[in-house]
Amino acid sequence: MEMWHRRSPSTSCRDSVTQSLAETVDALRRRDITARQLVQEAVECHKARDGALGAYKHFDAEGALTQADSADAALDAAAIKTRTPLAAPAPPLCGIPISVKDLYSVEGMPSFAGSARQLPPDPWSQDAWMIERLRRAGAVIVGKTHTVEFAYGGVGFNPHWGTPRNPWDARVPRIPGGSSCGAGVSLWEESAMVALGSDTGGSIRIPAAFTGVVGHKTTKGRWPTDGMVQLSTTFDTVGALTRSVEDSVHFFGSVDPRWSDPSLLMEALETSVLDGIRIALPECTIWEACQPDIRDVLESTLEEIESGGARLRRVVATMLDDAVNLYMSSGIGRAEINAFLHETLPEWPPILHPTVGQRLDGALPLKSEEYRAAIAKHRRMAAFADTLFSDADVLVLPANLITPPPVAEIENDLDRYAEVNYATLRPACAINLLELCAISIPVGLDATGMPVGLQVVGRGGDDELLLGVALAIERAIGNGHDRLGQPPVPSL
Repeated sequence: MEMWHRRSPSTSCRDSVTQSLAETVDALRRRDITARQLVQEAVECHKARDGALGAYKHFDAEGALTQADSADAALDAAAIKTRTPLAAPAPPLCGIPISVKDLYSVEGMPSFAGSARQLPPDPWSQDAWMIERLRRAGAVIVGKTHTVEFAYGGVGFNPHWGTPRNPWDARVPRIPGGSSCGAGVSLWEESAMVALGSDTGGSIRIPAAFTGVVGHKTTKGRWPTDGMVQLSTTFDTVGALTRSVEDSVHFFGSVDPRWSDPSLLMEALETSVLDGIRIALPECTIWEACQPDIRDVLESTLEEIESGGARLRRVVATMLDDAVNLYMSSGIGRAEINAFLHETLPEWPPILHPTVGQRLDGALPLKSEEYRAAIAKHRRMAAFADTLFSDADVLVLPANLITPPPVAEIENDLDRYAEVNYATLRPACAINLLELCAISIPVGLDATGMPVGLQVVGRGGDDELLLGVALAIERAIGNGHDRLGQPPVPSL
C-alpha cells in the first residue's frame, strides 16, 4: 500500500483525494490525516477548478467542514476504543467527501432537480434513503451536482444553470453525459471521492463512460429510491460513480444493508480472477452502431481480457435490440415523469426547457390501455432476460457509442439534441428495461482523446458477481488512471 503523506501548503490538492477509498479510510482511522484536512483539500480543489468545470449546483464548504469535524470526533473516539477488545471501528465512509446528484433530498440543502426553480422544501429538504445511509456510514456531503432537468435525458445538457464541462477536452467544451452530468466531473475536480447518481436509462453509466470513471447501475429495487425526485417508478435505480472498481466495491459494501462493511464484501471478492469467467459478446445492432475508433478500443480491450483467462464467445442477442426499441418507443418513462410533474409539481411543466418539455408532449396517461400494455410487455421481456446468460456469467457492451459532442452543437438544435440523446441511451437503456445490473469501466481513449467505457452486464440481483468480474478485469488490465492518464482541464 502506498505510504500516506500529510499535505503541506505547497502540495497539489490531489495528494489526498486521489488515494483509493480503502487507503484513505485506513489513513483516517490510523489518524495519519484528519477528516478536516481531507475535506479542506476537497474544498480547495473545488475553489480552484469550479470555474473551469462547473460540476455543482450547490457547494457547501462550511457545512462540509462542520461534518468533517464531527467525523474526526468519531474517528478519535474509535481510535481510543481500539484498545478495547471487540470495539467497533469507525463507520466505513467516516470523513469521506461525497457529492450528491441534485435529484436527492438532502436536509439543509436546496433541491432544484435541474429545473429553473427551487422545489418546495416539503418534502424536498428531508434526507432521502440513500442520504441516510451515507450519513450512517459517516460520509461528508460536500454539495449537490448538476443534473439534466428532472433527469430526463442522457446528453448532460442543462440550459438553466450551465452544463458541466467534460474535463477531457481543454479546447472545446463537450457534454459530460447525463443525466448525472456533474457527478463524474466532480470526481475529476477532486472535490469528491464518490459521486452519488441515479440511473433510469443509463444516467450513471453514460456520464461515467464520457468522463472516464466507473459507474455502477444497481439492480432495480436493490436500494430504495425514497426521497429522490422521480423520473420513472418502473426504471429508476440509485447508485454511484467512483474513480475505480475497487472504490465502487468499497462504496457498495459500505451502504448496502446486506453488507454495511466493505471489508467483508472485498474479502468475498478477493478470489475473483478472470481465469474461467464466461463472457458473452452479444451480436446486436448496439455493437454495429458503435463508432469505429471506439469499437477498436473495446475490441482491443476484450483481447486483453481474453488473454487474461476469460472465455469470450459470441451469442445472438436480438433481445437487446428489442429492449432498446421498447424502451424508446413505449413511452413508459415519459408517461411516469409527466404524471409526477402534473400531480406533484403542477407549476413546473410550463417552465420546462424545450429539450424536456417538448419531449413530454403526447405522454400517455397512466390509466390508458397503451400504458398498461407497454408495462405488460416490459414485464414479459424482463422475465426472459436470464436467457441471455444461459452460457455466460456476464455480457459486454459498449458504454458509449459516440465521442461526446461539443455543447455548442446541441444547445440550440433540438433535432441534433434528439440524435445525440438517442445515441447516449442506446447502449444503456436495454439494461434498465430488462432489469439487469451493469457497470461501466474506463478502458481507453478514442481518436479524439475522449474516454471509452466498456459496459459489463450481469443478471438482475447479481450485483456482487458483477462487481467481482469488474474487479478482476480492472486488476488484469489496470484502472482508469492507468489506461487514460489525467484529463487536461483539471490541470489548468
